[in-house]
Amino acid sequence: MSAVRAATRRVLAVIVVAGCALIPIGTVLVGSIASRWFWPSLLPAELTLRGWNYVVSGSGGIGTAFATSIAVAFVVMALAVALALPAARALALHTFRGKRAVTFTLLLPMLAPPLAAAMGLHAVFLQVGLADSFLGVVLVHLIAAVPYATFVLAGTFSGFDPDWEDQARTLGANSWSVWRRITFPAIAPGLALAAILAFVVSWSQYVLTLLIGGGRVLTVPLVLVAFQRGGDEAVAAALSIVFVAPVLLLFALTAPLFEDA
Repeated sequence: MSAVRAATRRVLAVIVVAGCALIPIGTVLVGSIASRWFWPSLLPAELTLRGWNYVVSGSGGIGTAFATSIAVAFVVMALAVALALPAARALALHTFRGKRAVTFTLLLPMLAPPLAAAMGLHAVFLQVGLADSFLGVVLVHLIAAVPYATFVLAGTFSGFDPDWEDQARTLGANSWSVWRRITFPAIAPGLALAAILAFVVSWSQYVLTLLIGGGRVLTVPLVLVAFQRGGDEAVAAALSIVFVAPVLLLFALTAPLFEDA
């Protein structure tokens, strides 16, 4: 009987968590096809596909913004993981002088207000010619994304035993074989999570992109905020669904890695 109650509680917990995640998305989805939807009506009075037609047509810079956001986010994701991997391994598996200072330095981009950090970086980027450029936006997103990727991977490496690699080398495995057969399978879930977090951090940036990109590097958050402030709720809602879709797709594609962990 107790087992049945425990199973029931787990099912209810899953339902509550799923509801908390899906209800906001469902509301936005209904809003994207609503022509007239005013409080206290539970459902819109009229339905329309005008918002989706506008988004799918790529008008108003939406197509360019989506392509730019995808490009920036994937570049940031790849570079953030590449930079975080050796740093995380060093923090997790080695003791060295100044380790606490390095850890605190990595925390600073996560603790500092984005606006304050962006203002200081904008002055530097203007001097070196990186303002209003794709590369400048990538670099400023990296500053925000690398700490998240590093700490996720450091947590992953903290449960990793380097003796496995030593044993593989003793048996004649080269560096690539050790990475492919020993290290990568052991850290794959953490690596996937770090990559997703880096993608999400870059994909969702508004303040950093606006200040460093100067409005010339147009991304989805910039267009979304413009439509939301302009009062076109149907287009803003449809664009919100498009904004969330790549993140959900990434989680869906990497879910098997977490199930095997």
